[in-house]
Amino acid sequence: MSASHLLILYVAITLGGLCALGIYSEMRRRRFGPTHSEDTIFRCKNCGSVYTDDSDVDRSRCSHCGKMNEPIVF
Repeated sequence: MSASHLLILYVAITLGGLCALGIYSEMRRRRFGPTHSEDTIFRCKNCGSVYTDDSDVDRSRCSHCGKMNEPIVF
């Protein structure tokens, strides 16, 4: 084998190993990382308080002033 073929083989093996390590670490992060919250975020139009409630409600009552509020749309 020539020197150029050995160099290409070395670089390909190194890049393949780095790709495999990146894929493994991403799979591990997704498996053990925190999950996305299913709660809905609300902001009170009366007092400005920001709070969360279950995802199955369309309107929620503010815990500070009691006003019913619509969820925040991002």
